[in-house]
Amino acid sequence: MTQPRILVDADACPVKDEIYKVAWRHEVPVTVVSNQHIRVPQHPLVSRQVVSDAFDAADDWIAHAAGPDAVVITADILLADRVLKVGARVLSPTGKPFTTSSIGGAIATRAIMADLRAGGDQIGGPKPFAAADRSRFLQALDTVLVAMKRGG
Repeated sequence: MTQPRILVDADACPVKDEIYKVAWRHEVPVTVVSNQHIRVPQHPLVSRQVVSDAFDAADDWIAHAAGPDAVVITADILLADRVLKVGARVLSPTGKPFTTSSIGGAIATRAIMADLRAGGDQIGGPKPFAAADRSRFLQALDTVLVAMKRGG
């Protein structure tokens, strides 16, 4: 069995500290991917990958690096779709998993919302990130890593 690893779409990720905490407990390496220099802890399990500021450069790097041994942390639905296709597990920063059975609906909803915004409709953005989201994320990441270590 391959050691799990975590890839973080980090530029707007609100749960980086939580990721480190869970990763250290499980002794799982973390790669923080961003298009700007982000401060990361000096720890042997944490590495930083700074990519160009080209459109989707971080997504492209993550999609290329992902595989069945990876847990990808992202709120980007299109990136989630790309990495699911190579067998990665995907969690949003709120702890919601993206799965092969749920990603189609998420992409459709994203497209509908984009069309509404383009048509001038005033629609709200995502709900503010809350403490319950942080807690749910911690539990979800722990659960995924335990399952991967058991081969599930």
